[in-house]
Amino acid sequence: MAPDRPTLPPVQLHSDAELARDALATPLLARAARLARWAGPGTRVGAGGELVDEQLPAAAELLGLAADEEGEAYASEAWRVAVDTGLVEVIGEDGDEDAPGAVTTGENLTLLTGGAPRDVLRIWLDGLDVVLADATAPVLDDLAEVIGEDGEIDYERLDWNPEDEAEFLEGVLGNLYLLTVREGGTGESPVPLPALAASMIVPDDMGEPTDDVLEQVSEVMMRLDDQFRLLETIGLVEYQPVDEALMVEAGEAAAEPASPVDEEDVSRYGMVRLTPLGLYGVRARMLEAGVDAPAVGELADKGADALLDGLSAYPESAARAETVGWLAGRGAVEAARDLLAAARGADAGSPLRRLHCQQALALVGPEAEPAVREVLDDAELGGLARVWLAERGAADIPAPPESMIFWLAIDTIAAQLDAEGDLEELQDLVEGLTGRHSGFFEAAWRVDHPATAEVLEAMGRLHRDKRTAKEARKAAFKARSRVGG
Repeated sequence: MAPDRPTLPPVQLHSDAELARDALATPLLARAARLARWAGPGTRVGAGGELVDEQLPAAAELLGLAADEEGEAYASEAWRVAVDTGLVEVIGEDGDEDAPGAVTTGENLTLLTGGAPRDVLRIWLDGLDVVLADATAPVLDDLAEVIGEDGEIDYERLDWNPEDEAEFLEGVLGNLYLLTVREGGTGESPVPLPALAASMIVPDDMGEPTDDVLEQVSEVMMRLDDQFRLLETIGLVEYQPVDEALMVEAGEAAAEPASPVDEEDVSRYGMVRLTPLGLYGVRARMLEAGVDAPAVGELADKGADALLDGLSAYPESAARAETVGWLAGRGAVEAARDLLAAARGADAGSPLRRLHCQQALALVGPEAEPAVREVLDDAELGGLARVWLAERGAADIPAPPESMIFWLAIDTIAAQLDAEGDLEELQDLVEGLTGRHSGFFEAAWRVDHPATAEVLEAMGRLHRDKRTAKEARKAAFKARSRVGG
């Protein structure tokens, strides 16, 4: 059967233009751009480039946040993004970057408003780095307790490791990405926060989580609740926070809810999904870290062999989208010939390639008929060619020899086994084939196909009739004996 496939299915990304528009509309980057356009020689900053306290009220008012009790904090955060993404540049006195100095417009501000979509996305990725760093920063409830004798923060007292915190959050986003692409790669369905937290804590082989593990999951949920609220401002996620009523400290009386509460409503515990922009951002970080994270469309300029091999890791909707993109710009006859040529072979992955070839040909118009008729006498391709012609109501389809019928049956089941599809559908396929052909196994074990014995063994496991299953196992033994295995 087919060799191991990549662990990550492909993601379906929006176009660069759409993603760039989404990036420009994110609250944090939009605020950073407004502050960059507002800043000038009179803007006062500290030694680290931060806005001095006296400037924050004006900045908050510019952003429409003057009435918000957190308005100045939001303005300070937006300014930091403007500086770190190059929308503004802070020049220290006499070239000393650690001394307060002048503020000028950064080169990236022009790119943000007039550059190409890729320019905008690069700037947004820089902003994402800033927010991720903020999301993993320690919470200082009592600053005095962590100030050392030298007046600096003693990070050992915090019990905080920046590398560990960053790695944990990257792991959470990686799991969220994986859950998204497994569903088809579009990110339409939100993930319950408890399930995401559990994916980081609960071992795969654990049956019923212990009280200690459940407590750890709860702690991670509260940690992620704060982090996702922050990441939402840069457009990475859409987040429905944990219901405030659930976070009332033990022993405190919760306020009476305005409406009845559904105790079984899992959304009360938080729901999160990666936005299209978030899928792009997490994938970009994975690629930078050396992770193989494919995207739909990457095979469009590759050969038919790369397409048919690559589709083995694709969910159905992504496979169709990739194939449609590959066919675009290719003539029907040329595309069909290339697909059929790439489908040949007796290697372990060839049955699945032929299945993908058949599925791809289903998307090609009737003008491909000449190329399909060229392989009618081919032992490996003649069967699928007849299926394609019959589905289009073509005339003059020659009857297949019996050997081709059984070869196609073995090849089809081998491909479906490799595709790891729905078990019940596979059982129906197996039982349908054996039901239509009397003496199926007596003919099948003689089929000259590299997967014959393996397929017959699988049919013995899958068939729901015990007598027929036994016949399949006997046929598998004969097939192995015939080839000396």
